[in-house]
Amino acid sequence: MRPMRESDLAALARLDEELFPDWAYPYFVLRQLHDLCGARMLVLDDDGDGLVGYAVAARTSDGRRGWVLALGVTRGARGCGWGRALLRACVDGLREDGAEEIRLTVEPANDSALALYRSLGFTEVERRADYYGRGADRLVLALRPTRP
Repeated sequence: MRPMRESDLAALARLDEELFPDWAYPYFVLRQLHDLCGARMLVLDDDGDGLVGYAVAARTSDGRRGWVLALGVTRGARGCGWGRALLRACVDGLREDGAEEIRLTVEPANDSALALYRSLGFTEVERRADYYGRGADRLVLALRPTRP
C-alpha cells in the first residue's frame, strides 16, 4: 500500500472501471481527486503487475468530517485483508487530520462491504433514496474515531 502517484492515473482509471463498471469515476475526476486528496489517495500495487485496489479519503471544508469516497479491491485480492487495511489507513489519516466523524456510502445490498464497515465500528446514520441518481440508493455510515 502506498500513496497514489500521478503516474498511476491511467492504471487507476482501468482499475476503477473494473471494480465499479456502472459507477466508475471519469479520468478527469480521478485526476482532480489526486490533486485535492494527495496522500489520502492510496493504491495497492501488486509488485509491478498492476494496481489491485485503491481508496480515496477527503475532509469537508471545515475539516470536522472526513469521507471515504472510494474503496475497492479486485476479486483476486479479496479476502486477504487489503480492504480492511485500506479502510484503516483512511480512518487513521483522517483522524490525524482532525476529522471528528468519518462517513462513507454503500449500496444497501453490498453485504461484504457492510460487514467490513461494521466490523470497524461504522454504523448506519441514514438511508438515502436516489443518492447517486434514480434507483441508486445508498446507506450512509459513520464512525466517530477515538483520539490516540
